[in-house]
Amino acid sequence: MNVPYIRFVALIVFMFVAFSGAAQINQGRADTIDRKWWKEAVVYQVYPRSFKDNDGDGIGDLKDIISKLDYIKSLGVDVVWLNPIYSSPNDDNGYDVSDYRNIMKDFGTMDDFDALLKGMHSRGIKLVMDLVVNHSSDEHEWFKQSRSSRNNPYREYYHWWNAEKGKPAYRYSLFDVNHDAWRYDSLTNAYYLHYFSRKQPDLNWENPKLRNEVYGIMKFWADKGIDGFRLDAFQFAAKDTTFPAFPKGFEKNFTQYYGVQGNLHGYLQEMNREVLSKYNVMSVAEGAGNTFEDGHNLVDADRNELNMAYAFEAVDIAKPEGYSLTHLKQVFTKWDSAFAAKGWLSIFLANHDQARLVSRFGNDSPEFRAVSSKMLTTFLMTMRGTPYYYNGDELGMTNAGFSTIDDYRDVQTLNEYQRQKNIGADLPTYLKRIAFESRDNGRTPFQWNSTANAGFTTGIPWIKVNPNYKSINAAAQEKDANSTLNYFRRIVKLRKDNPVLVYGKYTLLDAQNPGTYAYTRELNGRRLLVLLNFTSKTAPAQTGMDLGNATVLIGNYQKPSKSGTLMPYEAVVYEVK
Repeated sequence: MNVPYIRFVALIVFMFVAFSGAAQINQGRADTIDRKWWKEAVVYQVYPRSFKDNDGDGIGDLKDIISKLDYIKSLGVDVVWLNPIYSSPNDDNGYDVSDYRNIMKDFGTMDDFDALLKGMHSRGIKLVMDLVVNHSSDEHEWFKQSRSSRNNPYREYYHWWNAEKGKPAYRYSLFDVNHDAWRYDSLTNAYYLHYFSRKQPDLNWENPKLRNEVYGIMKFWADKGIDGFRLDAFQFAAKDTTFPAFPKGFEKNFTQYYGVQGNLHGYLQEMNREVLSKYNVMSVAEGAGNTFEDGHNLVDADRNELNMAYAFEAVDIAKPEGYSLTHLKQVFTKWDSAFAAKGWLSIFLANHDQARLVSRFGNDSPEFRAVSSKMLTTFLMTMRGTPYYYNGDELGMTNAGFSTIDDYRDVQTLNEYQRQKNIGADLPTYLKRIAFESRDNGRTPFQWNSTANAGFTTGIPWIKVNPNYKSINAAAQEKDANSTLNYFRRIVKLRKDNPVLVYGKYTLLDAQNPGTYAYTRELNGRRLLVLLNFTSKTAPAQTGMDLGNATVLIGNYQKPSKSGTLMPYEAVVYEVK
């Protein structure tokens, strides 16, 4: 679970055990690149709790995702990443699993899941499921057994520290109200480890029996025919079980001490041997350590671990007071260059763990929301790498505008509010900050139409609907040829029709320009130029190119610029000689 505290250092690494053919594309260099379906795919993330509800309980469910599969297909996407749907007490919206082989009652039944998978496959859509195996719920039977006795066979499925040895060395927890990752349990006079909430005890990957349990779970779902796994928070799975003291203040950069430690590579290689190599699945592991070396070790094909790296450094750049486009360009260019010759990146700026894309990186005012949303979509679909796109961003959905803590549901937000209250902090300042960055901003119900509750439910939604749904909704945008929704469809098609946008060489132009982002993509003698204005004012882009004879492939204004001076939040993709 990626959270604001780790976004500036965390990476998401994606491994895809491919089942596609291999044609060769020449990049205009001595080397060639194999065509892979997962490089050419667009991944669409569906947050099931907030996507669609027709039974009136206020919670989205699997049957109603099925009812919207034609909509998903119409977007042109190839893969759906579905957030956790397993049995769970829902402390962290399903990322606390109590039974990995069953469906949360809120979402439906296993028959509903089977119908969903069949419906996706019949439409040519692949399904990737979240697999939460850094930790489980404290209501999982494994943990119930583990905490019952020091001699229980399941004791070593989790990390325990007997209290007679004294309190263990401090470990930082992301979600705990005190940020303390050790929780005392009186039943056996011992502490258990939880990097996230108290109800999410960390699993002990150093125990081979636990690893075999996980491999069995993966086989269960792979045998059902799913197309991949996303391994949540997996960079934290391996630990030094002697739990030595870390330097004072380590929590300011705790990923350095938590990420890609111990025998994580060995566990991934074992997982590959036991499961991934035996199925036609793609696997996605969240987190890749701290360095380019970490990333390359994980994605080196010769190591039989992971194949695709997802640079996570950029998502924490956006702040309530704004951000530096120059910094954003530096980050994306740095990661592209590091993987230009070997490996593969994914491109994203939003998911269920971030606030809304347009509110953070664009401009969600009525004047500029639509055009800046289209500009950001253009960026995501024209960079080298596999784009990941979060549901609702195709509509330009915005942050919720919550003003009171009672509006929030996220365990991280609520616990941090309580901590701020406990230490006497400035609560209005905290509320202002979370109004910009809380994960709940991205979890409000999908805005289908202008009827009550945005057409999401006939009941009371589990979290409030954004009040702007009457003007921002899918039904209205279907009718508008120039809507953000229809622009998304066009830019996805452009990417699919032009391999240069997938495999082409990326070159940054006008690097120090503080307002515009300009780059080229080149492949097999074709050169595309992408110009993006990240400001609310007209702004020039110095490319050194004559655009007079350039061909406009797509733009978010009716009359795209041919001068290199861009309108506010303008995006243009040209073919140039």
